[in-house]
Amino acid sequence: MSYPGYPSPAGTYPPQPGFYPPQQPAGYPPQPGAYPPQAGGYPPQAGGYPPQAGGYPPQAGGYPPQAGGYPPQPGAYPPQPGSYPPQAGGYPAPLPTGTWGGGPSGGYPSTAPGSYPNPGYNAGMPGGTMPQQQYAGMGYPGQPGQTMPGYPQAPSPNPPMPGFGGAPSPNPSVPAYGGGGGAMPVAPSSNRVFRGTIKDFPGADPLKDVEVLRKAMKGFGTDEQAIIDLLGSRSNKQRVPLLKAYKTSYGKDLIKDLHSELSGDFRNLVMAMLKSPAEFDASELHSAMKGAGTDEACMIEILSSRSNAEIKEINRIYKENNKKSLEDAIKSDTSGHFRRLLISLAQGNRDERENIDVNLAKQDAQALYAAGENKLGTDESKFNAILCARSKPHLRTVFYEYQKMCGRDIEKSISREMSGDLESGMLAVVKCIKNTPGYFAERLYKSMKGAGTKDRTLIRIMVSRSEIDMLDIRQEYVKNYGKSLYTHIHGDTSGDYRKLLIKLCGGND
Repeated sequence: MSYPGYPSPAGTYPPQPGFYPPQQPAGYPPQPGAYPPQAGGYPPQAGGYPPQAGGYPPQAGGYPPQAGGYPPQPGAYPPQPGSYPPQAGGYPAPLPTGTWGGGPSGGYPSTAPGSYPNPGYNAGMPGGTMPQQQYAGMGYPGQPGQTMPGYPQAPSPNPPMPGFGGAPSPNPSVPAYGGGGGAMPVAPSSNRVFRGTIKDFPGADPLKDVEVLRKAMKGFGTDEQAIIDLLGSRSNKQRVPLLKAYKTSYGKDLIKDLHSELSGDFRNLVMAMLKSPAEFDASELHSAMKGAGTDEACMIEILSSRSNAEIKEINRIYKENNKKSLEDAIKSDTSGHFRRLLISLAQGNRDERENIDVNLAKQDAQALYAAGENKLGTDESKFNAILCARSKPHLRTVFYEYQKMCGRDIEKSISREMSGDLESGMLAVVKCIKNTPGYFAERLYKSMKGAGTKDRTLIRIMVSRSEIDMLDIRQEYVKNYGKSLYTHIHGDTSGDYRKLLIKLCGGND
């Protein structure tokens, strides 16, 4: 074979040194009969991205889609058939009225049986009120991932996907989509977004930390500020090992030493911070049922907000420490339907799957309506069965369907149908499922509202939520009560107790 413009011996291939590579008059890629590129060269092999006029990668404006769209690779963008197809003008598509932004009609199309939402489900609902859901790999209420138009989302923990939004592509066959302009949608990550105020302290050393604590307690007087600074900057998993490290270093019990040096609510707060979460919850449940009277609100708060795994660990520690199971303690200290509610929650057996069956949600909403508003008397056991067994995403859908069906919020129906501890317990479960940070913001507000402070409640929530969702609780607090959590704590507490609480709060807002 010969190459235009380059003489080569007849039949010789490739050309001799000095003759290759050929210069094609029409540029690259080579014309028919020219020297083909090596493996891995350009243009890409079968399955690759065909080059556009003007060179590779495509210029700003991106690769114009072929009829039917550019076929994505497995797991790539845009979604496979059955997903929401991109509209003319790019992706994501503008949502029709009545979708997650709120509007008179319509809804986000769904093709999978039982998927949610379907057209018309969210008519007229404001953004930010719908149940947690995933659709076509995009984040829905409260989930990190894609922000849908008109619907606020939690920030995504994921960086822009390589090859999208201007990020460099590690795969030359997948060019930067559109040439830039912000991160493209990213599927929700299984990694939880950190929304606490206390996190691991870099390079913390238990043996060095106990030296600081020992020095703070040694001699005349106590250096409370040193204790506040250290404990207020360590996560729970860094605080709990201090007990063994202290005994290893000094042959003494850290809890006893701190107990003898500190006093009042400050001491109670420090003691709470040195327990593991399950140990602290088990001790709080035991105290709630100990002696005359029962702190029902404490029991429902803990059992309605913990995961199955957390509740099972609480059960284990409770029995280990008290020689009596948590269920037996509940049975001996409560009664009636409220006892059944607590025992159900204490099983730690709630469905924790994220998927939602809308047809089942409608059936559950109808069952709740039939058990309460639509009958003489109330079938409390039906409320118990649904509220304690169904998953939280599913129940948020049930609550929406319930309101749509009967025109009344589920909380109002519970207040009309129930009373006393059962009413308080059922309402707490619903509030915690609907909006957990909002529920805890309300609990904190009530602990400091009016004369006196419910310090036990204040301590328990500040310690237990400081590494989970304290930033969200603070947002709900100022939104609902017009005053920051920091301001309320600062005005309602004092001294070293206040200083350490403010550390858990995350400082000044």
